[in-house]
Amino acid sequence: MSNENTIATVALGEGGPLTGIQGLGCMGMTHAYGPTDEAEARATLEHALELGVTLFDTADIYGFGRNEEFIAPFVRAHRDRITLATKFGIVRREDDPSYQEIRNDRAYIRQSVEGSLRRLGVDHIDLYYMHRRNLDVPMEETAGAMAELVAEGKVGRLGLSEVSPGELRAAHAVHPIAAVQSEWSLFSRDVEEGVVATAAELGVAFVPYSPLGRGFLTGSFVSADKELASDDWRRTQPRFTGDNAAANAALLEPVRGIAVERGITVGQVALAWVQQRAQVHGLAVIPIPGTRKRSRLDENTAATRVVLTGDELAALEPIAEKVAGGRYADMGFTSVGRE
Repeated sequence: MSNENTIATVALGEGGPLTGIQGLGCMGMTHAYGPTDEAEARATLEHALELGVTLFDTADIYGFGRNEEFIAPFVRAHRDRITLATKFGIVRREDDPSYQEIRNDRAYIRQSVEGSLRRLGVDHIDLYYMHRRNLDVPMEETAGAMAELVAEGKVGRLGLSEVSPGELRAAHAVHPIAAVQSEWSLFSRDVEEGVVATAAELGVAFVPYSPLGRGFLTGSFVSADKELASDDWRRTQPRFTGDNAAANAALLEPVRGIAVERGITVGQVALAWVQQRAQVHGLAVIPIPGTRKRSRLDENTAATRVVLTGDELAALEPIAEKVAGGRYADMGFTSVGRE
């Protein structure tokens, strides 16, 4: 059912299905960001579909599979209306929080897809991502193993997360890549150094995760270690704690100024900026802000109808280069340096 609040659509990669121009990151519904109201989170999933959000993003590592299990009833109830995305590649252990491994080998990929299909209760995944890159496994080997899943009907389209231009080209030469996912926001613009242009050239959609800087760009918190729950993962991230947090909070002043002038929220300015990267770089851009509240979902999707002026974009341009602290405590977890 469509209404005046329904968002527009865009193709998910060259020749891909139409999907809403904003998706929904589901991780925080069960994982990483403190306590969850499960009833409200489930209502948020339903409301997203009402607003035209059709790309729902999860991963096998979110809560050690529990995030996939959480969204599974919703997915099955609306299977023909949803573009379901999940990921493989990050290996952790519940009994050892310090353990982390990246696996891109064929045996692990096959094991992972079967686990995701079982937890989600579906017979195919619409968009299957390599979550992170193991540099010891040739990209061609990983892409080849993923392509087998497409041939078998277990996966519809392939995606990559946190890759370099060369890695994207290598995979795309083996099998068409529908989407690349990486962090992209007013605070994180390293992808503009190479992989965005490569995606545009190859007809690959770009799916920015954390387009609101994990909530920091909404102004909802300043210091993670003082304001957020003790089990909130953001308390471990360098941008949101100590002196970095205070310095980064000050960078939001031009965002606030635009928000006040336009009568919208700070978060809507930040999201509108990401959405407009589509016109700036000439490719499909489908951000996946995460939320577990219907009110935030209304706010986020409304940002797809905000068009920032040239002067407003110019005021926002210098922010990223002034950000203090890395995206992760371990920046080896990203494509930074491989761009």
